[in-house]
Amino acid sequence: MNKFIFLLEKYLLPIAEKLGQNRYLNVLKDAFMLSFPLTIFGSIFVVISNLPFLTLMMSEDKVQILKEALAPAAEGSMLIMTVFVVMGIGYFLTTSYNIEGIYGSAVAISAFFLVTPLKNGAMSLDRLGAKGMFVGILVSIIAVELYRKAVLRGWTIKLPDSVPPAVLKSFSALIPAFLTLTVFLVMRILFSLTPFNNIHDFIFTTIQTPLIKLGGGLFATVIAILMIQLLFFFGLHGQVIVNSVLDPVWNTLALQNFEAYQAGRELPNIITKQFMETYTVGLGGTGMTLAVAFTLLFVVKSRQLRELGKMAGPAAIFNVNEPIIFGLPIVMNPLIFIPWMIAPVIVVVFTYFMMAMGLAPIPTGVTVPWTVPIFFSGSLATNSMMGGVLQIINFFIVFIIWLPFIKVLDKQAITAEENNEDDSDLDLEI
Repeated sequence: MNKFIFLLEKYLLPIAEKLGQNRYLNVLKDAFMLSFPLTIFGSIFVVISNLPFLTLMMSEDKVQILKEALAPAAEGSMLIMTVFVVMGIGYFLTTSYNIEGIYGSAVAISAFFLVTPLKNGAMSLDRLGAKGMFVGILVSIIAVELYRKAVLRGWTIKLPDSVPPAVLKSFSALIPAFLTLTVFLVMRILFSLTPFNNIHDFIFTTIQTPLIKLGGGLFATVIAILMIQLLFFFGLHGQVIVNSVLDPVWNTLALQNFEAYQAGRELPNIITKQFMETYTVGLGGTGMTLAVAFTLLFVVKSRQLRELGKMAGPAAIFNVNEPIIFGLPIVMNPLIFIPWMIAPVIVVVFTYFMMAMGLAPIPTGVTVPWTVPIFFSGSLATNSMMGGVLQIINFFIVFIIWLPFIKVLDKQAITAEENNEDDSDLDLEI
């Protein structure tokens, strides 16, 4: 074990730390968080319009009228999520270089629209959603980098200080924005001469589709889960590091499911952003430690571990597990390395096959806040109580895996407490 830990510390942790500090990955994380409140807005009204008992309260015609009335909530938020991500990347990446962020954001959005093809004189929603996600990410990063280089080289219009600040900033951005957008206009013209006709179809065919097939597979998901657990074991925030790499894939898969759900089609993907949050984080935080908190609270006999359970239990219900991570502790604790690593993998594999066999519903793509408690989050994410039931089953799987290891910790804690009491009695006699 010591040699294994040494090798991981020597080779894995430096890579993980570099990923955690990578400018583009951090910008991606912030950009997706920018879209979070907007997708929550759309998700709430999608859930309301698809509640299973609505047909018991009103006629099918009225249910259809309700759905049509609430549909713009999703169309103006979730279905154009790529626009928000582009805007976020433009802003956060520009400000990371200490340049006025609003103009970088505007240039990124304009560049994305420049390379987005029209259909019957209008932009198709799928280009602004799942199908355009990777184009949006790549275009916005390139646009900001071109804009930044023009600004740093001083290719700006200089005006007297007496000019109002808003006018001054606008004219300063004029030449860099003009040059950047010209590049994307030329790019659009060049792609129109290829068999792909536009950059969207080129990226979708050559990059996005292969990455989604890879990232949406069970093997890649298991590897991601193992990496998250391993990084947390060494005290690094594995969720942030791994998610910053895979969120573009998982969010695209989720948007595909949501678009299919809205259209009444079969959901294409099991692995999505909601799958990862609802059936991993949604069971008590990273590592699915709600069952661990439950065991500490109701099973162990050690006073120390029971007190930890009392402190960790309420937070774990809402999927916050820092008390368990640092109180048990999880970090660098070889006694719990095995359950910490294998429990999430077993649950993810079990959940995947339950959904693949049709025994449990697939997440619809609706965004559910990760702090929603178990059962409720599963039901909302899948629009079915069976999604919540599956979470309860997963809870007991984690409980069974962890129980023998918690009992070992309990025995050690009881022995330590008894020794401390004996030492106290000896001190009193002296």
